Amino acid sequence: MSTSYRIKSGDTLSHLAQRHNTSVSALMKANPQIKNADLIYAGKSLNIPGAKDSFEGGTGSTGGARRSGGASGGQSAQDVQGPTSSGPGTRGPNGSPFDIASQHLGKNAGSLKLEKNGVGLAMEDWVPNNVNCANFVSGVLRQAGQISAGQHDNSVMGLQRKLDNDPNFKRISLQDAKPGDVVSMKTNGGQHVVMFAGWKDGKATFIGSNNVNSDGSQRITISGFNYPIMSVHQYQG
Repeated sequence: MSTSYRIKSGDTLSHLAQRHNTSVSALMKANPQIKNADLIYAGKSLNIPGAKDSFEGGTGSTGGARRSGGASGGQSAQDVQGPTSSGPGTRGPNGSPFDIASQHLGKNAGSLKLEKNGVGLAMEDWVPNNVNCANFVSGVLRQAGQISAGQHDNSVMGLQRKLDNDPNFKRISLQDAKPGDVVSMKTNGGQHVVMFAGWKDGKATFIGSNNVNSDGSQRITISGFNYPIMSVHQYQG
């Protein structure tokens, strides 16, 4: 979810990009009114992309989360080793979102966004590499045919609102979740969104774009978390 920042005297885009863990190009794309990266004006409002969607903080993870030393300063998730007990998942007109997401396990989000087909083509490449969780989930749902291009959202709360307004989705409990269901979580620093991946040793696992790389960027993994669940959306179409 983007936030608004009022530009102060002496600010530069490069300094602001570093401060907010994003890039100058991402700031330019989020603020099309800026035509020259070297020319911004004090007092004007600046849109900061993804400032509340990074996978930050938290008390731990059911998969054994560890503290990352990366640039994001967040907590990274540890991969779940071995298969999960998943059972049949939800399907869209074009297939299972869980199966589609699983095809990209181990890929860095930054590399996936540059692919010119499938989920990579559906993802927006300007989104910073440490905040791609909603970008990835949206791309997977689009490939499965469960949402339209207009419903794609790069923020957790924005995607949650769109699924709430879509009659093909309904909120359910985690206990009733099927692989591919969309799970939004509350972290200390903001929000995170993944998809349910099944149960392993009695604990829920999730597939998504997670901050597991040493530099704080994201990679597609199946992980366990114990963050509070805000919502679980299941496709009913």
